This record gives sequence, C-alpha cells and structure tokens, in this order.
Amino acid sequence: MPSCSLDAICPWRFHFVFFPETERRQRGDIETERRQRDGEETWRHRDREETERQRGDMPSNRSVSDAPITQFVNCRILRDHKLQREDLWVRDGRILDPEKLFFDEQGYADKRVDCEGNIISPGFIDVQINGGHGVDFSQASEDVGRGVSIVAKKILEDGVTSFCPTLVTSPYAVYHKVLPQVKVHNGGHHGAGVLGFHVEGPFISVEKRGAHPEQYLRSFQSGGFEDLMEAYGSLDNVAMVTLAPELSGSQSVVRELCRRGITVSLGHSVANLSQAEDAVKHGASFITHLFNAMLPFHHRDPGIVGLLTSDQVPAGRRVFYGMIADGIHTNPAALRIAHRAHPSGLVLVTDAIAAMGLPPGRHTLGQQVIEIQGLHAHIAGTKTLSGSIASMDMCVRHFKQATGCSVEEALEAASLHPAQLLGISHRKGNLDYGSDADLTLCDDALNIKATYISGEEVWRKQP
Repeated sequence: MPSCSLDAICPWRFHFVFFPETERRQRGDIETERRQRDGEETWRHRDREETERQRGDMPSNRSVSDAPITQFVNCRILRDHKLQREDLWVRDGRILDPEKLFFDEQGYADKRVDCEGNIISPGFIDVQINGGHGVDFSQASEDVGRGVSIVAKKILEDGVTSFCPTLVTSPYAVYHKVLPQVKVHNGGHHGAGVLGFHVEGPFISVEKRGAHPEQYLRSFQSGGFEDLMEAYGSLDNVAMVTLAPELSGSQSVVRELCRRGITVSLGHSVANLSQAEDAVKHGASFITHLFNAMLPFHHRDPGIVGLLTSDQVPAGRRVFYGMIADGIHTNPAALRIAHRAHPSGLVLVTDAIAAMGLPPGRHTLGQQVIEIQGLHAHIAGTKTLSGSIASMDMCVRHFKQATGCSVEEALEAASLHPAQLLGISHRKGNLDYGSDADLTLCDDALNIKATYISGEEVWRKQP
C-alpha cells in the first residue's frame, strides 16, 4: 500500500470518542499502518513491552500518572506559528502528545472541555508592567506581595498567565525593601505567575529619563557592577534590568548580568548605534519600549532603533524589542515599520501603571504623581507620557488592527516572543508537547473568553 501520513489515515486521532468495538477495529487498522511506517523491528520491541505490561512487569497507563487527563475539544490551537484544528490534551499541568497517549499508554480523557470553536493560544506574558488596579509596585510597603497578588489576580482577565513586576527608578531603600519580598513563583487560581522583577533604572540617561525622577538617577562610578549591587541590594528575584549602554562602565555590567542569567535591556538612552551594538555583543538582548525614551531614528545614525536591522548582531542571536501598542505611545505607522523590519523580535508590553483598571484622576508611579485623562497618562502638570493604562489583550487587538498582521503573529508577540526573550520557551509561550499548559482562550476578534494555568481554569468571562 502506498505510504501516507498518520494524519491522512487517522484524521480522528485528535478527536477520540471511545466505542469499544469500533475503537478496537480502528486500533487494529492503524497499528498495521504504523507497523509499515515505523518498521517491524520497532514494533517487535513495542510488542515485547506490551507483553511485559500484561504480565505486570511494566506499569499500566494509570500507573504512569494518576493525574486526570483533560481534553480541550472544538478548538483551533496555535502551534508551529499557525492555527490548527486539533484537540489539546493536558495532564499534570503539561501538554500531552495525544499519539503517545493513545497508542503507547492506551490513555483516554477524564474530562472534556468544549471550546465552542474558539482559539487556544499560549498564555500571555507581560515583561513590563509597573502595577495596576490601584497598586504601584515601586511604592515600598510592609506587604509588597499583597499588592503584586492583587495585580496578578486581575490580569488573568487580560489573558496574562505570567509577568515581570517592574520597578521604575527609585531610592535605594525602595529596591532593598521591595525586591526581597516577591519570589519567582508559578501561577494558579491565586493569579498569574511571577517570572522575576524587571528593574528599569536607575542607571539610565538624564536626557531620556521620561517619567523617572532625576534626583534618583545614578551612573556607574566606583566599580560598575558594585554600583548596581549597592543600588539593588540583591539580584535573587530579578529577571531583567534596563540600563543606558552609553554610561561609562556599562559594558562590564552587561556582561556580568548576562553571566548570571539576567536579561539586559537597553532603554532610556541617548546611545548611538555603535554603543548599542557593543552592548548586544556583550549580551544585551532587549530594547525597552522601542521609539520611546531614546534618540529618534536618523538616517546617518539610527541609534538604538538601528538594532532591528543591524548586521553586527552575533550569529545565532536575536534582538527583541518591546512595543507599547496602546495607540498612544507609538503611531501606527511606526508600529508597522518596526514590525515589518523585524517581526520575530517584537514583544508586546503594557508598561501599565497603577491607574490601569481605574477611572481618570491622579495616581502614582514610583515617586511621581500621574494624571489620567482618557487613555493618556502624563506626569501631573506636564505632557510627559508615564506608562500606559492599557491591558495586554487591548495591546494584542490594537497591534493586529494597526499592522494588519495575522492572528498568529499578534498572539505570538504576547506569548512566544517574550518567552524566547527570557529563555523560557522550552516550557512557556507555546503549545508544544511537554510545555506548561498556560492557555488563553479567545475568539476571532481576540477577546478573552477564559484563562488557564497548568490546565486549570483560573478565569472565565461571564455571559
């Protein structure tokens, strides 16, 4: 018989409905095909294993794991950069390979979830969020963890399953008090997981400080990395640091941070392209909110923006860049330019502040007073932008509308790309077999319907 793929001969393999007689006949037909495809030697080995199982010498399917198996049906899943009509299988908080489950373990679903034709995307990851719902992460308190937990719970509604609480430039005492209080931890019904802090400042440019208070800015003076440790106190719970690469002594700091597994981002900077390229060669891999708080693009020296098309990025490396796609921080034309120049590096961030989810009025961002008018957040009494009040799902929708990108590209900019940036794409940001079952269920308009962490529903939109 001519060779053909398993998908062709087994189109039902992701939609198992178990009728004993029919299932046995189908299994026999499929095993014949699989023997022809995989070779008799492989199947003789499998037959020996099956005989041992029946004798009790090997574990049965249920002894592999007693955890229940959940099957998500009637859905399109984002896998391998495209939406595919397949079911999604989950056990022990991870995504299962249904072929191995069915043929090797003779497994079955304990629970089925009807997705009603909606899209399953990897859960969103926000690597720059300053707070929200009345909580400012840069305000030291006796119980910083409680504030982080409030935001973590609320952003489940936005499809976010993991995030990096972000601290803006602050007095050293704030870093010393806040950073030790919030540990990296997994998400769940209590809220989105914490991947570590993103510390934005104080080692940034005075000229491009934006909403960062000038009196707390610092440079690398005595020993570079020693200055940074004096400021932060500890790096135990830090995932990312934003700094200005033109500061004297910054390159040794970039090297040491990267050596410790901390992502280095370039931002709030007047660096030229050469300085930015040097930082990348030393390990920097991210640009904090592209176009904002940096030199504008110039055709003779494009500055940090030029990293998107630089030929000096080391082989095998990729520079990622954050975009605040809230319709305020970046003109749609600029958003399109960035996306078309370097689509695989675009990471959607909210840069949300305490006022996200609150009515217009005055709120705080670190040591500054912020005034909210409509969708704009400014330092009170000025026209200086100071973070956003956009949620991640709003950014995903605006990004798609403004750039004309595909649904897949919009979803991956909020999931796969941030996971790749942080070096965690082996377990988050995708729906590969073995990855964490952190999921966002949305409709074709990218409105969030439900959020899952480790395969468990943690939020659902009420009818």
